[in-house]
Amino acid sequence: MIDAAWEERILPALSEYTRIPCLSPAFDPDWAERGCIAQAAELLRAWVQDQEPALQAEIVELRDRTPVLLIDNGGAGDPIVVYGHMDKQPPLGEWRRGLGPYEPVREGDLLYGRGTADDGYATFAAVTALLAAGGGNGRVLILIEASEESGSPDLLAHLANLKERIGTPRLVICLDSGGLSYDRLWLTTSLRGNLVATVKVDVLTEGIHSGQGGGVVPSSFRILRRILSNIEDEATGRILLPELQGAGIPEEQRANLEVLAAEYPDSAAPVVDGLHLLAPDPVDRLIARTWGAALEITGADGLPKPRDGGNVLRPSTTLKFSLRLPPDVDAQVATDAIISAIRTDEGAHITIDMEAAAQGWVAPPLAPGVAATLSAVSKKRFGREPAFVGEGGSIPFLADLQRGFPGTQFVATGVLGPHSNAHGPNESLHIPMAKAVTHAVAELLKEA
Repeated sequence: MIDAAWEERILPALSEYTRIPCLSPAFDPDWAERGCIAQAAELLRAWVQDQEPALQAEIVELRDRTPVLLIDNGGAGDPIVVYGHMDKQPPLGEWRRGLGPYEPVREGDLLYGRGTADDGYATFAAVTALLAAGGGNGRVLILIEASEESGSPDLLAHLANLKERIGTPRLVICLDSGGLSYDRLWLTTSLRGNLVATVKVDVLTEGIHSGQGGGVVPSSFRILRRILSNIEDEATGRILLPELQGAGIPEEQRANLEVLAAEYPDSAAPVVDGLHLLAPDPVDRLIARTWGAALEITGADGLPKPRDGGNVLRPSTTLKFSLRLPPDVDAQVATDAIISAIRTDEGAHITIDMEAAAQGWVAPPLAPGVAATLSAVSKKRFGREPAFVGEGGSIPFLADLQRGFPGTQFVATGVLGPHSNAHGPNESLHIPMAKAVTHAVAELLKEA
């Protein structure tokens, strides 16, 4: 049933979703007026009702917040909550010939398009799994938010609003993760946190000839470069602030990564020929991407294109940067440390815009019954046991829910694997992996 549903009912609808540029609010401040998030939510809601009219599918709205889609099977008792999101990252650069962010293209086992894997498939997989499970064992809620790619700034308000309806979850299944391959089921043991800051340095009220100001007025770019040097060692990429470094990877997780590194030694990154990786050893690479801190500049303003750059001392420079945090770092403490590090004694005007901080997460141990169900699915679909690995991305929902419900079971899995390229150009969904994840969710809804 599940495999047929993917081919006959899910992929056509997922393709329609792919065509909607429902960018997350951080990338589209006018999202409400543009209406693309509302369009995506309605497409998903209508598809759910077409599959099973008895399911309660409601678009929940709060003032000045992105909506959530809440799907309720009408069962009794403490619920199982299945989580995903419908908002998307921007296109980011040129896609390869024949592909585009908002035009779905299937090539063999892959469906290309923005949001196919991160995380548009989640609603379709969760509902199909629920129907395959005969409606599930007890109460099942499927919660699809629309601000995850912005750090989930709207989710806590929705969780507070839905507190009585949700109650105390007995199991949370998150479908926004992945693993190192497509040859087994992958379960996430930890997630890094994330801080996103936009920093602007002003030195002039307007640009002036560099022959007049060069060597007299300090460069806004140089000041920003000094600020970044307070945070990161530019020679090694090591983060310097102790508040951002964490206590280090636990020994049991290190031992697990050593085993995985022997089986999956490649970096799975499209690096240029001859590039020297920051972590040449496969074990160190896995540790760096799951338990390390890292800085990347993700945007800039005030810098003209090279062909337009004249001999001008520019009035300002703006950089947007993303800081990945180890799972055990307190995101608020890290935020305070970053703000303190963004300083200068040269009198320049500095503006800091911090987006919502995403807290890292460490998964609690799986209950024996849940672990046995996942093991059975992985062996049936792939002929081998599931694997456990930390992921380098962030899912604020898990940390938020774990704080509120410390006794809840969590299963984080998904379809993101080698070359799926979530957030980058040429994003793709590995369809056989999506089918396998759907089977896993169906079994959990039957057995949990």
